[in-house]
Amino acid sequence: MLNLERLRVLRAVSTTGSVSGAAAQLHVTTSAVSQQLARLEREVGQRLLERNGRGIRLTDAAALLAAHGDRLLAQVEQVEAELARHRGAVAGALSVAAFATAARGLLPGALRALRAEHPALGLRLDEQEPPEAIAGLCRGDVDVAVVQDWPEAPLVLPEGLSRENLLDDVLDLAVPAGHALASQASVTLKELAAEEWITWTSGQLCHDWLARTLDEPRIVHTASEHSTQLALVAAGLGVAVLPRLGRDYVPEGVCVLPISPRPARRVHVLWRTSAARRPAIRAVVAALRTAAAQVTDSSADLAAAAG
Repeated sequence: MLNLERLRVLRAVSTTGSVSGAAAQLHVTTSAVSQQLARLEREVGQRLLERNGRGIRLTDAAALLAAHGDRLLAQVEQVEAELARHRGAVAGALSVAAFATAARGLLPGALRALRAEHPALGLRLDEQEPPEAIAGLCRGDVDVAVVQDWPEAPLVLPEGLSRENLLDDVLDLAVPAGHALASQASVTLKELAAEEWITWTSGQLCHDWLARTLDEPRIVHTASEHSTQLALVAAGLGVAVLPRLGRDYVPEGVCVLPISPRPARRVHVLWRTSAARRPAIRAVVAALRTAAAQVTDSSADLAAAAG
C-alpha cells in the first residue's frame, strides 16, 4: 500500500526539482528525503529518479505517481475536512500567509478574535507576496492566503483553489506639504504623469500597477515599506500612492489627497477547495470577512482625513 507521507515527499521533489529543494520545503534533511524516496521505490518496484546532468529528474513512473499523488492527497484532505466538520471543533494548527499591508491591516484583528473565540486553534502568520503565498497554498505549506490583484489584471488561480473577495482597497496620493498639488481637494491621474515617483520595488504588484497605469512613470526611489516611502515624500523627494488598508501614522510634511477616479486594488482570501469544509478554515475566512468589513467602514474616515 502506498504511503501518503512518501507521496508528499515525491510531490515536493516534483515541484522543487531537487532533493535539497524538497528537504527545505518539508523542513527535513536531504537524507530523510532520500530515505523516503528509496522506500517508495521499493513499494512501487520502479525507479523514481534518474540523473540529469548535475541534477535529477523524475522518471516516467515517478511523474505518473506524482500526478496521481496530487489527487490522492487532495482526496485525503477532503476526507479529513469532512471528519473535522462532523466533529465540529475549530481546533488544530493552521497557517496563514498575507501580503504586507494585509498582514498589518487585517490580520491582527482577525487573529485576536480567533484566539478569543477558538482557543484550541493554533494560528501562524507569515508575511508573503501573493505568488509565494499561492505556491505555498498549492503545496500544502499554507492553509489560507490573503492576496491582492487589480481589476484590469486579475489573478488566474491554479486548479483546486477557492477564493472570496474581502474588500476593495482604495489608494490615495501622498505629496510633500509644499507641493503644487497639496492645496487641491483631489487630483486626477492625468495630473500625475510628469511627477517623480516613490514606489514599491520592481516585480511587486503595486509597482507593476503604477508602471501600467501611468505608462513609464519617472520612478526615482523604490522601497517595500510604506513608512519608508512616506519618509521620502516628507523629505520632498517625490510623490507616492498610499493604500488605505493598514495605513498608520502619516508623518508631518505629507499631504494625502484623494485620486479621481479612485484606483482600488482587490483583496481576496484563498484556500484549497478540498479543505473547504474544515471548520478551522471556515472560521478564519469568517474572521477575515469581519475584519475586512471593519476596515471598509473606517475607509470613509480616512477619506475625510485625506481631504
